[in-house]
Amino acid sequence: MAHPIRDYALIGDGRTAALIARDGSVDWLCIPDLDSPSVFGRVLDQEHGGHLSLDARGSSATTRRYLPNTNVLETTFETRDGMVRVTDALTLPGRALAPGRELARRLECMSGDVDVRWTLEPRFDYGRRRPRIRSWSGVAVADAGGEGLAVVVDGGDPIDVAPGRIGGRIRLRQGERALLAVTASHHEPLVLPAPHETERRLDETTAFWVEWAGGRNYSGPWPDSVIRSALALKLLVYAPSGAVAAAPTTSLPEELGGSRNWDYRFCWVRDSAFTLGALLSIGCGAEARAFFWWLMHASQITRPRLRVLYRLDGRESRREQTLPLAGYMRSAPVRIGNAAADQLQLDVYGGLMQTVWLYVQAGEPLDRDTARRVADIADYVATTWARPDSGIWEVRSAPRQFTQSKLMCWIALDRALALAAVGAIPGTRGAVWKRERDAIGEFVETRCWSAEQGTYSRAAGSEDIDASLLLGVLFAYGGGDKARLDGTVAAVRRRLATGPFVRRYSGDDGLDGREGAFLTCSFWLVDALARIGRLEDATALMEELIVLANDVGLYSEEIDAADGTFLGNFPQGLAHLALIGAATSCAKTMR
Repeated sequence: MAHPIRDYALIGDGRTAALIARDGSVDWLCIPDLDSPSVFGRVLDQEHGGHLSLDARGSSATTRRYLPNTNVLETTFETRDGMVRVTDALTLPGRALAPGRELARRLECMSGDVDVRWTLEPRFDYGRRRPRIRSWSGVAVADAGGEGLAVVVDGGDPIDVAPGRIGGRIRLRQGERALLAVTASHHEPLVLPAPHETERRLDETTAFWVEWAGGRNYSGPWPDSVIRSALALKLLVYAPSGAVAAAPTTSLPEELGGSRNWDYRFCWVRDSAFTLGALLSIGCGAEARAFFWWLMHASQITRPRLRVLYRLDGRESRREQTLPLAGYMRSAPVRIGNAAADQLQLDVYGGLMQTVWLYVQAGEPLDRDTARRVADIADYVATTWARPDSGIWEVRSAPRQFTQSKLMCWIALDRALALAAVGAIPGTRGAVWKRERDAIGEFVETRCWSAEQGTYSRAAGSEDIDASLLLGVLFAYGGGDKARLDGTVAAVRRRLATGPFVRRYSGDDGLDGREGAFLTCSFWLVDALARIGRLEDATALMEELIVLANDVGLYSEEIDAADGTFLGNFPQGLAHLALIGAATSCAKTMR
């Protein structure tokens, strides 16, 4: 039986990340990187996905938490004979030479006697490679096609191996503890960790997270949720490049039994302004600089045209393909790669230019070559904005004149003019940028306004509405009357919101089935309400949203408004970015 998405927690090490269920089962882990093939994928296929599970015999109750201000997970199992606490982390290397990937699981008996059975079933390459398994001198090794895992247990019974699985038993009395360590290699020698070194790395990893969280400078409302969101986002940062993944998972469904299942293990350009803004607002200067320059280098390959999304190392996305897995709760297909990478989505240019503006406003310089490239991108927007596109939601119907895309093209040229005005980029074509910015404003005000509904519409000539129009408030679109933006905020709440839940849009998107409420849009609504002066409404809605997180403070992409079921990829970076943005806007309005 699959675990509810809500029952998972995430741990990570800046290269990859693992989902751990409430019962202690590691059901998702990709090696060597977050966007690599999985070795544990039971979240997507109960039979063939692979896992590392724990069975505390006679367990009757489970509680868990992240250790305060960390991404180290602590799960406590109460059994009929005692209590055992499991501490999980993907360890950080520290100062000494260490394995590249190491999952450490410390077991401590808090009372009585406990009997824990563990089972590891590795399934390399999304379950397409069954491993060869061997053991010697108390160590078990599984390998397939250049991928390898080693399992070391300190304080347990001898390891047992069988075709396709490794297992064992750990029996502890009060005050005793044991260690289960799994290390991974990718086309390199497999390092076998000494238990005391793994213990040291586990402790140092905990200390690192405490120090990192302590360095955040947020002092507004909902501090626990903001810091937890910051910690969650840090797990999505790919340390070698600075890129931020949208989510650590693929194909968790937007509808149970439906086909809206996508791979989110990429960095979307449109998220960049939210990312940089959030990082700067909570004192993550190093992460902000790393992300900004990753974005500049990744986008250089196709300049001045931008890709919608990039792989975490900056390369273009793999082509979308389907895997022979059953899917989460039989919700096939399971996809890797993302065909949206080939779409035209004009809003990404507004996201990029807003990111550059935020970076410069923070006092950071642009080199001459980067400045020229940013100006070239503005030139490109000036000649391209009138084209129909697939929009922010990456619809798979025919391209349209989406209003939010036009708003963001207006933002792109407006920010280019602002950057030129402060000497950050060349402004020799400023007159063209201004002319086209004003033309975009005219288009939006005459063709994308619904007088009948009192709101901007989803697309030119449409009466549908779209929650992404809230970004006109968040990014200070100035091509029209403020009253129109206020009316749009009210219309989104009236037509797309049910309590705290906000759907993305009304109208067709070229796909079968339906989807849940999009949590990011709920936080955008909070943000917009705060910015237009409706602080009481904003804070009331925020209070409703804060309690929708799971027990360890994480949010999925979507939620079923009827029963609170988490849907979509998890945890969703954009939801946590939007939470930070909403909290920050409320805090500014309260001052």
